[in-house]
Amino acid sequence: MSDIRFDIGSLHAAYASGISAAAVIKTVLQRIAEADDPGIFIHMASKADLLAEAEALGGFDPVAKPLWGVPFAVKDNIDVAGMPTTAGCAEYAYLPAKDATVVARLRAAGALVVGKTNLDQFATGLVGVRTPYPVPRNAIDPKLVPGGSSCGSAVATAHGIVSFALGTDTAGSGRIPAGLNNIVGLKPTVGALSATGVVPACRTLDCVSVFALTVDDAYIVFRAAAAKDDVDPYSRAIAAPPLGPRPPVLTVGVPAKADREFFGDAAMQAGFETALRTLEQLGCRLIEISFGDFYATANLLYEGAWVAERYAAIADFMDVNEAAMHPVTRTIIGGARKLSAADAFNGLYALQAYKARLAPIIASVDLFCVPTAPTHYTIDAVLADPIVTNSRLGTYTNFVNLLDMCGIAVPTGKRDDDLPMSVTLLAAAGKDALTATLASELHAASGLDLGATGWAMPAFAAKSFDPADDLIELVVVGAHLSGMPLNGQLCALGARLSRAARTVASYQLYALAGQSVPKPGLVRVADGNGKSIDVEVWRLLPDAFGRFVAAIPPPLGIGTIELDDGTSAKGFLVETAGLSRAIDISAYGGWRSFVARPAERVESVPAD
Repeated sequence: MSDIRFDIGSLHAAYASGISAAAVIKTVLQRIAEADDPGIFIHMASKADLLAEAEALGGFDPVAKPLWGVPFAVKDNIDVAGMPTTAGCAEYAYLPAKDATVVARLRAAGALVVGKTNLDQFATGLVGVRTPYPVPRNAIDPKLVPGGSSCGSAVATAHGIVSFALGTDTAGSGRIPAGLNNIVGLKPTVGALSATGVVPACRTLDCVSVFALTVDDAYIVFRAAAAKDDVDPYSRAIAAPPLGPRPPVLTVGVPAKADREFFGDAAMQAGFETALRTLEQLGCRLIEISFGDFYATANLLYEGAWVAERYAAIADFMDVNEAAMHPVTRTIIGGARKLSAADAFNGLYALQAYKARLAPIIASVDLFCVPTAPTHYTIDAVLADPIVTNSRLGTYTNFVNLLDMCGIAVPTGKRDDDLPMSVTLLAAAGKDALTATLASELHAASGLDLGATGWAMPAFAAKSFDPADDLIELVVVGAHLSGMPLNGQLCALGARLSRAARTVASYQLYALAGQSVPKPGLVRVADGNGKSIDVEVWRLLPDAFGRFVAAIPPPLGIGTIELDDGTSAKGFLVETAGLSRAIDISAYGGWRSFVARPAERVESVPAD
């Protein structure tokens, strides 16, 4: 295999050093031949077309075109102009006149379409074997299913044939194949990436997903493709800021031990517990969550409303060409003919009830960590029991789009049997940057090679913010710190952590009395007569900063706080009148240390 690495940073470094796009295209074709897997691609771009497209890019310019010369593959239910779209069914095929919106945006960013990849027919399945074409071979162990429905896209990425690939995700199709092939699968907030030019499975739930070798690569692609599309009625304007530093403390919800389901797979259970320990080592605070309602929500996906929606997407074709469909796909979607409109509404009512119950639980933590898949299945096992095995693979994925959550599947190591271990980080809609930031650290901590390429993990680079942006810095000292009860107020305003810091030694910190939520008060004293206090600096848009400040209750206010790095920023101070019955806790060095103190008696110190 050619020694050109296709993770985007390495590939762009190679371009900068003088390698040609023609050499990269030659490498793509060599790797396709070396993989020797006829199940990966349904249609390939010609070498001549790829060379012409690369030539049209002009000189290497990764600033104007952040994906300049980067090869990618497209799941064959997403339109690429001039290439047939089959959705995994040759009889359904049509030739689109233009690219899907997401493909057009990626091409505009300089990426090169290599071909269209295989899938579970009509994107119905999590296994990757429901296709009339040859089944792609799992890149890690060919005895295992490759995962579906975006099987070809995941396998192409895992082999390093392409730098990234597009999939789609309704029930987990952008995550399960990633987990089974040791790569990253970014499932964005529904609507963040346009679905114009995508053959729908469930139009209300579908989203385009991104497979990549690293989290940073997946997020670069997401940023290049994310935009509101007025042609797509389900499109939303979802923020896709650059990745910055993450809060030092994140609360991470995990399934309660009694609710964890691995279907007897002890190796997967052990691998998940190892991943949770890694999160703790990264400073995350794990909170066990009852998962019964999440599982019940997941069960809705193949009942009533959403089976009917799959049928609605292809009813005209299916009613005339049913014999052309894969038998399992035909059975699942055909079941919608027995459903009534009342069944659909009952499903919607049930979902709304679960949403209402789960909303405060989802809001109570920063994000969640679940196994990507509860177990691995061989191809033989899936063929012997196609419905049950597929359903089990969706244990931790089926509820996500129904509950309007975003997620990213990330490799975390190898199981005891050397098969890939992966977890998925989930969060409420719009928190794509947060999940990716933590996933990047988690992936780096694994020390894994990338996919099946044998390439070592790139060196981890800590994220930082552009100091030239127009965000306002805010110093927080107490209940708004990361992991503290009021931090959600900041996050709801789109605030992002800039850094952990300390004040100059001219402050005293008090635990205030009479607060519904325990809070501290910071007071400036004569220089050198105080303590240096731990704080965090967050960044907000000016409008968000104004709204936040307007809501601050007395006795707190906003003043200028000096930091020991020589900078200063606006932050929380307390009025002297608010120190009645307050306790001086300056000796703890910060609110977090005070809250975490062993049980002890702290004497009240009168405030002068």
